[in-house]
Amino acid sequence: MSLNVKKSFDREKDMWTVELIGEVDIYTPNDLKETLISLLQEKESNIRLNCIELDYIDSTGLGVLIGILKRLKNVDKNIIIANPKSNISKLLKITGLDKIFIME
Repeated sequence: MSLNVKKSFDREKDMWTVELIGEVDIYTPNDLKETLISLLQEKESNIRLNCIELDYIDSTGLGVLIGILKRLKNVDKNIIIANPKSNISKLLKITGLDKIFIME
């Protein structure tokens, strides 16, 4: 499966909303990374990842998110992970990443 990314900026909340649809695996992390970096080049703001339609993420995808989070922390911003499916929530808990991302 592939990855589809929908993005928008909420001026009121000063936040990017990124909807991830499909899978982030060894074949798609560069697409995700390029998208997120382009958003931050436009405006460094919090990023809310809506994961309601994200079916799978592997270690390469998690690595991308950690790299983007490090960049955001330099400007006192965060990544919010919203609506993760149970398999993704479990992965984030097992890896301890649920402690470094804001979970909704």
